[in-house]
Amino acid sequence: MNQLTEYIIALSNLYGLIRKDILVEIYNTQNAEPISLGEVEGYLENPPAELKKGHTYPHKDYFVHETILEFDEFESMLEKKGDKPFYVPAKEELLRYTDDFYFEKTTQYKVFYDYVRKNLLGGDGVKAQELCEEIRDTLELDLGMSAVSKALERADVVFDNEQQVNEMMRLMMDMSNHIRRWEHNGNTPQEIFEEFEKPHLHPLPKKPYRAGASNGVPFEKKVKIGRNDPCPCGSGKKYKNCCMNKVE
Repeated sequence: MNQLTEYIIALSNLYGLIRKDILVEIYNTQNAEPISLGEVEGYLENPPAELKKGHTYPHKDYFVHETILEFDEFESMLEKKGDKPFYVPAKEELLRYTDDFYFEKTTQYKVFYDYVRKNLLGGDGVKAQELCEEIRDTLELDLGMSAVSKALERADVVFDNEQQVNEMMRLMMDMSNHIRRWEHNGNTPQEIFEEFEKPHLHPLPKKPYRAGASNGVPFEKKVKIGRNDPCPCGSGKKYKNCCMNKVE
């Protein structure tokens, strides 16, 4: 696999989709030997087999991760991205994203993992890693709290008390605020929050949810979210301007 192909796959994994001219700009910023727009257009017209193996496909002027195309979310993803700035890591870090399963293990992820391992899974590091990665992926894909609850049930997690539920939720929301998102052009909700005016854009709340705990079925109690509270989906918008109408 040549380096340009690696960049295309890595950027598609990091951003979900990458426009041809932005690809050229990022590549040329990080490499002494530049590529031309014509070279990239050649990949759009005749994509190498490695792109398909890397779950990346040409679409219009973009290279797109297959998940977006499968669920017909190309236009909606462009709308979500808007004019947000791109997070561009250093070359070595960027090329790690050629691995479709790679993600940045942030401090917040490690703290969440440590808590789950020590307090919920009796010190079982393998089981904790599997559970934490599943929860992280669930949050990244915005699959909702019911998916998180099911992951906990499959791992046979039973909370001792409500305080334990709240602490896990607090750490989970902190981790979620630091997950790199396609809709944020590789930025985290926290980074987008800091980039724009704070009254208009908020990350996920750190205040824990209140939920049933001791019966082994997490999150049975519904959480009341105020109209002007940050939306828990991670968009950074107020609840009334985001998911409220989807649930009412």
